[in-house]
Amino acid sequence: MSAVATPLGLEVSVEQDAAVDRVARFVVRFGMTVPAVLALESVRPLSFVGSQFMHVLSPSIGAFLTLPEWDALANLLEDRRGLEYILRRIEALDRER
Repeated sequence: MSAVATPLGLEVSVEQDAAVDRVARFVVRFGMTVPAVLALESVRPLSFVGSQFMHVLSPSIGAFLTLPEWDALANLLEDRRGLEYILRRIEALDRER
């Protein structure tokens, strides 16, 4: 499995990177950067629990992401650095906009 290098020292698969990119672009496109960052920062201590809950919700999420993308995000959030990776991507895309 290929991995993307991150400055956080986190191994991110190509699938995880693509899922994060899709979510970040959605957030930025609809002008939800600030609420998304606030929400993600507020749940930072529970990121692992949230990732496990995402696995439970997997069958019903097809409208937003594909099942492999959803699972890739859930697996990424099992590591606390995964949330930081998502936040940085959202903020970087927002700055580019």
